[in-house]
Amino acid sequence: MNKNNKLRLTWISFFSYGLTGALVIVTSVVLGNIADYFQLPVSSMSNTFTFLNSGILAAIFLNAWLMEIIPLKQQLMFGFLLMMLAVLGLMSGHNLMVFSLSMFVLGAVSGITMSIGTYLITHLYAGRQRGSCLLFTDSFFSMAGTLFPMLAGVLLARHITWYWVYACIGMVYVMIFVLTLLSDFPVLKSRAASIVCQTLQTRENWGPGVALLALAALCYILGQLSFISWVPEYATTRFQMNIQQAGGLVSYFWTAYMVGMWVFSALLRFFDLQRIVTLLAALSAAFMYLFIHVDNPTWLPWCLLALGFVSSAIYTTIITLGSQQTRVTSPRLVNFILTCGTIGTMLTFIVTGPIVAHYGVSAALQTSNLLYVTVFVLCLLLGFVSRHRTHSQTIV
Repeated sequence: MNKNNKLRLTWISFFSYGLTGALVIVTSVVLGNIADYFQLPVSSMSNTFTFLNSGILAAIFLNAWLMEIIPLKQQLMFGFLLMMLAVLGLMSGHNLMVFSLSMFVLGAVSGITMSIGTYLITHLYAGRQRGSCLLFTDSFFSMAGTLFPMLAGVLLARHITWYWVYACIGMVYVMIFVLTLLSDFPVLKSRAASIVCQTLQTRENWGPGVALLALAALCYILGQLSFISWVPEYATTRFQMNIQQAGGLVSYFWTAYMVGMWVFSALLRFFDLQRIVTLLAALSAAFMYLFIHVDNPTWLPWCLLALGFVSSAIYTTIITLGSQQTRVTSPRLVNFILTCGTIGTMLTFIVTGPIVAHYGVSAALQTSNLLYVTVFVLCLLLGFVSRHRTHSQTIV
């Protein structure tokens, strides 16, 4: 494979994570405006975004088989058509059913695109270079979380209809589409060879540490997205911030998260992973508690900067620890933990919507804080059963 083609495929991977990050994170900023648009309570409107998260989860499940049946290039080109149809569906009018279907399609497109992006990175790079590239690719998720809430805040502050935010997100897929047309894609191995390889790699018993890590991944993602999804609503209702200021708070979190990923990618190699993830989970729970209970709004950005920074390495470390629970890294084991995290994404509004409806936004944030405390406890318990200290390999 020539150097230019490899570079184009790498950028497709970067943009695939940016696309998913933009779709998931911008929800918190546009939620109130969409609820007003459909004349529904915010808590009821939030449930419709479950279609977006369900689409992502369904796509990640299905694409394990689709990638062996439908060529990657055709999937991405067809995804461009679906993206355009979904955005047009959002613009078509006050039809809640069309809105929900469009959200599901957007989720499915982003899920398929992100799974292809992950495969491309693992196919193109090896060893330490693969690990570094995966971390950098994941940082595009955070980068989108920095840029698009700010963009959404500016558009909404100027009274531009919310669906133009999704049209702007669609431009990310335009870049993916152009790169796809110019690129040659790898051909996947046969299904039979994959099954034999996976069977050899998963004979070893996973052990109780995997169950703790999978539950920690679910609680962490559910807690993180439940928290950040309701931060703008919390800021506007409790501190009377405008939508641009509230969107800026979300950007503070994801900017610090992105910087934290870069910093910890260099630091984690010097620490025991179980101990450092336990410490980071404890600090994250503490900073989230401070955010919820401060009375001075000038402290909110500082709390979010601290929270974003210390929590940035938790999910990646959980996955890395999962890969170290067996002597030979099992793709199924890693995929199992990733799937549990994705389930946390899907449950975000299923769990928090009723809480907001009955007890208010503060209760949803406190639930997120409790989930972070749960992650801390699970990581603490992991220290008694983890096999990572006896398995010297790292995720590559």
